[in-house]
Amino acid sequence: MGRKSFDRRVRRVVEKVARSAPTGISRGLKRWARGMEETHKLAKSDYAFVSYGKCGRTWLNAMLSKYFQLRCGLPDCTLFDFDNLHRLNPAIPTLLLTHDNYIRDFVRSGPRKTAFYAKPTSLLVRHPADVATSLYFHWKHRMRPDKNALNRFPAHGTDISIYDFVIYPTVLPEILRYMNEWTAEIPRVRNLLLTRYEDLRADPSRELERLVRWMGETPDDAHIAAAVDFAAFENLKKLEESAAFTGDRRLKPSAIDNPDSYKVRRGKVGGYRDYFDGDQLAVIEKQIRNNLDPGFGYH
Repeated sequence: MGRKSFDRRVRRVVEKVARSAPTGISRGLKRWARGMEETHKLAKSDYAFVSYGKCGRTWLNAMLSKYFQLRCGLPDCTLFDFDNLHRLNPAIPTLLLTHDNYIRDFVRSGPRKTAFYAKPTSLLVRHPADVATSLYFHWKHRMRPDKNALNRFPAHGTDISIYDFVIYPTVLPEILRYMNEWTAEIPRVRNLLLTRYEDLRADPSRELERLVRWMGETPDDAHIAAAVDFAAFENLKKLEESAAFTGDRRLKPSAIDNPDSYKVRRGKVGGYRDYFDGDQLAVIEKQIRNNLDPGFGYH
């Protein structure tokens, strides 16, 4: 039995045991099991791609996957998922795409990112208010109850406004904590490439080329352009609506007629301002200004 299969079986056993445990213990066991699986995958990965949820990782993954599919003559509509593309062509690297929440619980290193110090790591960040706003729609329309409990969000089905969700203790404050930890740890990661979602939206071709060069590639301009066109938001929405990404349940809307239930929703830079009045914006932006390290440039 391979390491990956063994870890998967251990995780399932732990999660089964956790069902009958008290809530706090159950949550801890499930997070530990997920962290164990991810940490062992990290050790075997060529690269780690780290981001908080709703930072645009699926969009970046779609571009990157398309680039390697074009370069190596592989079929469309398969996203990077650890070693899946590597198994189709060994010239393609293995990637761990992680939010670094379960790994943090497993390695017990607190705010230190020791698991990533020696691993080539791509860090994707986005304005925290946009992240929190996008997370609200994901929580409301897409999140499974068990995942909701793991992250201590408001109980599934709670009638809560988007503003109250964003300022909830485990939403915006948690996003700020996460970003501050990574700001402090960047100098300790030996090979880290930082990408801001806003820069990716402004010039996706430039940022994708920068990323694949960092991965040791000599990018072909035609492949870069085709990958960017493939991952254009309107095209991804159409592909999601038609369930083109076979075997990937993440890229399916929970309700075809509800645009807020799509994985690919808006992608607008600064879109959070469309959902709050002036007083609410003042509270949100003050919280960011007072609590976020300025290292990522979001003040």
